[in-house]
Amino acid sequence: MIESFLITSRETLEVSLVIGIVLSYLTKTDNTKYRKNVYYGVAGGVAFSILAAVLFSFFAEGFTGRAEALFEGITMLVGACLLTTMILWMMKQRKVVDTLHERVRYHLTSDSSFFSSFGIFFIIFIAVIREGVETVIFLNAAQYADGLHLFGGSIGVVVAIGVGWLFFKSTQHVNLKKMFSVSSVLLILFAAGLVAHGVHEFEEAGVVSGIISPLFDINPALHVDGGFPLLHESGVVGSFLKGLFGYNGNPSLLEVLAYLSYLSGIGIWYYRIHSRGVPQ
Repeated sequence: MIESFLITSRETLEVSLVIGIVLSYLTKTDNTKYRKNVYYGVAGGVAFSILAAVLFSFFAEGFTGRAEALFEGITMLVGACLLTTMILWMMKQRKVVDTLHERVRYHLTSDSSFFSSFGIFFIIFIAVIREGVETVIFLNAAQYADGLHLFGGSIGVVVAIGVGWLFFKSTQHVNLKKMFSVSSVLLILFAAGLVAHGVHEFEEAGVVSGIISPLFDINPALHVDGGFPLLHESGVVGSFLKGLFGYNGNPSLLEVLAYLSYLSGIGIWYYRIHSRGVPQ
């Protein structure tokens, strides 16, 4: 449930901030007549995202056996890649508000009323589609890894909308930088787990070899009645860690290498971003 909450809250928060920034700017510049274009953009983006979810589910149900394993593995790796680009983008952002203001100002200063209206609509439409399609892929990847938790995802959406609203109603007292930093660390670990799970699916499909499989097995023995101990990867604690951090009690060598390589790679990238110094 936690992974679904993290995904939906992070994605919804981003798009709600974009919407809030644009609406706030339109109000401050006495261009409230364009607010309806913001709402049209939200409606269009949500409709397109729902269509993407339906199409994704339709195609996913058509796979069985080896093809299913390949599809799930690819989905997990694509989800990990999208998560990574989102995390790295947020690491480098310090002037998101100013950037959006510039985009809106550009469209508002056009001599064409149609161009201004379409420009505002397009900013919001693309923002919602990007986050919506990414959420579809992320949640499907999470579903393959450890089951989809609609409750956690729904709570994430509600919380993110609330935070976005409070951010603009309380004179920006919400510390978004700290919030994004904490969620980025958790999402990095989640993405690393997706990479390892994706590799595992490719192993099951016979595309790659695990090299040594399993490399180790730390899963506790089952209870006498056949139940799973808490720390077993299928137990209460183990399944939670599996869904959130990619925990695996009996991974192959290739899975371990993929997990560690991902963490090392993004760690180096993070260090380079901050060692260069990003303007505040």
